[in-house]
Amino acid sequence: MKEYINVAILVSVISWAAAQLIKAVIYAIKYKTFNPERLFGSGGMPSSHSSTVCALVITIYRMEGLNSSVFGLAMIVAMITMYDALGVRRAAGLHAKQINRLRHIVDELDEEILDDIDEKVDNEEEDPDETKELKEFLGHTPLEVIFGALLGILIGLVFPTDYFI
Repeated sequence: MKEYINVAILVSVISWAAAQLIKAVIYAIKYKTFNPERLFGSGGMPSSHSSTVCALVITIYRMEGLNSSVFGLAMIVAMITMYDALGVRRAAGLHAKQINRLRHIVDELDEEILDDIDEKVDNEEEDPDETKELKEFLGHTPLEVIFGALLGILIGLVFPTDYFI
């Protein structure tokens, strides 16, 4: 009995892993330190979201054709994913960066001012001094999305889909 592998999922996962590995290497070269979060986290160059969905689209195109409903669905999901990475998630990352910046400024204020603020904000569940910094790597620049998409397209084109059918 021949075992079947879902090639679309396999190629998409390979493309995601390649983007994450490239992202971690670029980060290590740029900052001269290895950050394991870059292997699994979002944001950065190249966009693993774009890479994953573009690999999926190309693989489905190669297997099912341009007129396939599954291809159309994959294409729409890819467009929404890349739009979201450029828009909402990028904006959230920029907001987090500014909030973290403001938090650092507040941390540098005189202790008396902070005590006054703490007394006025007594309904908070978390201690303001113990809050974690917000994650800033959320979305992507247009260039990160483009390179992620190109990586996914390349992997989707070179992976041998007919071998597994």
